[in-house]
Amino acid sequence: MIKYFLPFLLMTTFAGTLFAQDKLGPEGELTSEDLRESIKTLEKPMYTPFIELYLLEESKALRKEMQNTRAELIEKVVDKELSVADKTMSYATDTVTYFFYLIAGATSILVVIGWNSIRDMRNQLTSLAEKRVNELVIEYEQRLEFIEDQLKQKSDIIHQNQAEIERTNEVHSLWLKASQETSQQNKISAYDQILDLRPDDVEALSYKADAVLEMQEPLWAISLCQRALKLAPDNGHAHYQLACAYAEIGRWEDAVSTLKKAIEISEAYRDDASVDVSFDQLREHESFRELVYQDEENSTDA
Repeated sequence: MIKYFLPFLLMTTFAGTLFAQDKLGPEGELTSEDLRESIKTLEKPMYTPFIELYLLEESKALRKEMQNTRAELIEKVVDKELSVADKTMSYATDTVTYFFYLIAGATSILVVIGWNSIRDMRNQLTSLAEKRVNELVIEYEQRLEFIEDQLKQKSDIIHQNQAEIERTNEVHSLWLKASQETSQQNKISAYDQILDLRPDDVEALSYKADAVLEMQEPLWAISLCQRALKLAPDNGHAHYQLACAYAEIGRWEDAVSTLKKAIEISEAYRDDASVDVSFDQLREHESFRELVYQDEENSTDA
């Protein structure tokens, strides 16, 4: 997929360069007026769903790669367990054999010296050998249990990652669906599905508030924005939508103070507020004009 995407990106960049050169001014510089004229004369959008398709394909490939990795990990752990079990049995067998050799030699010496009978010596050494074998078995059982716990933890992590990838793919498709919807009710439905998957998604809450405002439901929008700001107090979009909702119900001072917080986070909201219909009744409000049209006020004073 990458080898097809790179040539497309190079062709798009080259075409954009030629387009920019055609729109250069008489002195070889691209002015803001040229950009506005170019945007007005566009006959089709400058974006394509190819990028979204590429991201979805990459996510699918990543999920398959993680599944293959999990299978390889399980196979290696099983092989390791079998190898450890074989070594354990071999070690235990060799240990018992060596103990019997030692018993035979020690018994011969003791018989010659006359300390104990062969039967007493055999019973003592057999008891010692069984004790040692039991200790080895317990030790290796503990090791195998530890390996099983590690394998279980890694399997749980793999399952969690797979579930998160699937959830991310579904959320991405819902965002794409919401961006293509023209009905505010359908957008709200898509945002609700996102919130079902991720209840703390601040962006989904703020964009849902935007759609609710379009449906003339400012009180509902205020509730959504306040919920979003509890999760992320520095979210500029939530502050801006809350200011719009306050303006819709006539709470002018709250609208201006909340809009000020949004502009402090991002200056782009100043331009949005200057043309947003939600603030139509605030156009002549002194504090609103000082906040939104301060550049014009400064130039007028000068």
